[in-house]
Amino acid sequence: MENFERKLKEYAELLIRVGLHIKQGMELMVYAPVDTANFARMCVSAAYDAGAREVTVIWSDDYVTRERFLRAERGVFDSVPAWRRELMNGKAREGAAHLFIEAADPMNLKDAEPERMLANAKARGRDLEEFQRLETTSAFPWCIASVPIKPWADKVFPDKEDNVDLLWDAIFEAVRIKGDGTAVAAWEAHLANLRTRTEKLNAYNFASLHYKNALGTDLEIKLPENHIWMSGEEKTPTGHPFVANMPTEEIFTAPLKAGVNGIVYAAMPLVEDGNVIRDFHLVFKDGKITEIHAEEGEEVLRNSIAVDEGACYLGEVALIPYDSPIANQGILYYETLFDENASCHLAYGAAYPCIVGGNDMSEEELKEHGLNVSSQHTDFMIGTADLSIVGKTHDGKEVEVFKNGNFCF
Repeated sequence: MENFERKLKEYAELLIRVGLHIKQGMELMVYAPVDTANFARMCVSAAYDAGAREVTVIWSDDYVTRERFLRAERGVFDSVPAWRRELMNGKAREGAAHLFIEAADPMNLKDAEPERMLANAKARGRDLEEFQRLETTSAFPWCIASVPIKPWADKVFPDKEDNVDLLWDAIFEAVRIKGDGTAVAAWEAHLANLRTRTEKLNAYNFASLHYKNALGTDLEIKLPENHIWMSGEEKTPTGHPFVANMPTEEIFTAPLKAGVNGIVYAAMPLVEDGNVIRDFHLVFKDGKITEIHAEEGEEVLRNSIAVDEGACYLGEVALIPYDSPIANQGILYYETLFDENASCHLAYGAAYPCIVGGNDMSEEELKEHGLNVSSQHTDFMIGTADLSIVGKTHDGKEVEVFKNGNFCF
């Protein structure tokens, strides 16, 4: 128990000092489920220890969320409540740091009406557009992390009585927490390694990537001119560093919106709006998703890409080796934060401005450079042990990027 408490404290300090780099006088917003109150409070204390001016916690609750989606009047889903709209957009505009503690029952909303889910997603996209735009352009420091709750642990380890403890152990390992005070140094080394590989990808300046594997994936993705590969640590316009996802193993960029053709098969289930989507594949024509097929959750997936015009186009290309720390755990987390860092993935919906000068571009300018704009951004995993990715340079040279699921350099 003593070592567990040390790990908890080290985890909270890691999120505050590396995830968000909280400094003297900064304001922090924490979004956390009530089931994670103990850890959220640790983060609050760590933030004040780091010099935060003020820390505000906004609580959520799976039970209340489920009751709302099942029993509230239908009209409430057509807009985001004014208080939340003003709070999130306003604090993003002010540049406050944001910590999102993710912990939810993956099946919490499985009985909710798809029409309500779709209306809610459209409302968030419209009413929180300012927040989402500032978030994707790194206008303020933000970090997403997770801690276990019992319903989530029951899904990940359904046959284990000590499943919450097992999930804690897995998460600590994924975020490099040992309880001995070495996490910050481990993360600095990890981020440096990601930067080195990112620089190699940027040096190639690929025109396109071609994905193939035995599941049936055969997909060509063109990349915009002047695209930039990014990883791990990001910076605000003032140069303040932060790590948006902890854990993170990915190197990512934006695809050319109209330059995706072929078929791609998911390698892992996707949890979307409290529903599990299994065994699905997508067909692309000139960038647009033209066919959707899923053994389970197809309607949820169809609604997800119908949120707005850009939701049915790709917005992210992310590379993660099959032989990576989280993948080697052999755990299906049913939580995108972890599962996306165990597998190469794509995302349909909004593109991060991964292009030279992108953070200073308007939506129209990003569109002119071939990047997708949407209120949606949903990652789905496609990496397999036999995944092949071949990059083609602008002079026609082909370079093996991935072979047998792993980087070739």
